[in-house]
Amino acid sequence: MKSSFSQTIRVGQSEVTRFGYGAMRLSGPVMFGFPADRDNARKVLHRAVELGVNFIDTADSYGPQANEVVIADALAPYKSELVIATKSGCVNGGPNTPPPWPVIGRPEYIYQQVELSLRNLKVERLDLWQLHAVDSTVPIEETLGAAIKLQEQGKIKDIGLSNVTLEDIERARKVAEIVSVQNLYNIAYRDQEPVVEFCEKHGMAFLPYFPMGGGLLPMPDEVLAQAAQRYDATASQLCLAWLLHRSPAILPIPGTSSLAHLEENMKSTALTLTDDQWAEIEAAVAAARGAA
Repeated sequence: MKSSFSQTIRVGQSEVTRFGYGAMRLSGPVMFGFPADRDNARKVLHRAVELGVNFIDTADSYGPQANEVVIADALAPYKSELVIATKSGCVNGGPNTPPPWPVIGRPEYIYQQVELSLRNLKVERLDLWQLHAVDSTVPIEETLGAAIKLQEQGKIKDIGLSNVTLEDIERARKVAEIVSVQNLYNIAYRDQEPVVEFCEKHGMAFLPYFPMGGGLLPMPDEVLAQAAQRYDATASQLCLAWLLHRSPAILPIPGTSSLAHLEENMKSTALTLTDDQWAEIEAAVAAARGAA
């Protein structure tokens, strides 16, 4: 495990601060519709940028499309150093319908959704386009073929993947330059260790979603709270600091609709523990999950 903390990370052709923001929570309930308080959403996005965030992640399915519109309303025209990453390939299931959502990987759908994202985000080129999920009925090579053509047309700068296996990544890399992978990963859910190691080995960024559980995963909250208290931190800060410590390939993208939580999350970059201290926390988390 790496103990040093790099302040920046390369995501394809862009170099960004190694602490991003996931905009998913700036949507309506269960990621449907616009947020109830759009003025607050704008404030959160502005504050994130003020605090040094220059990588923001979204998807066309959040809303659907509403999340991209909120980002553009708040931040466009964008600062030159600001990278906006979006995704295509999942279809919002509708009100009160949590993921997993239907997946569509047909090339014509990818073409359509990229054009919509360009319009919604008010840009001529997507900084980072990510395949949201692999369609089991369409070869990933065929799906990515559409992204490659859009890249050749200047509408996509870099290509990434989400919700993928190692096999998916290896197949994708044979037809396209893949710069990032976004999978579920945090201190308690570490099934994606091989993917994290693959990304580190091959110079790809790894974007962990649900870095703190996201309310959808049962986390060992008591163990995390006790550990965080020992280091004068919150459980959320501990989870985010662990990701920064775990691998230089990891780019955390925590999301929140709260200005207070945003400020709290950003302070996790200052939390540094020794390898032995992290090992103790990891062991306690693993034991708690094993007993659950």
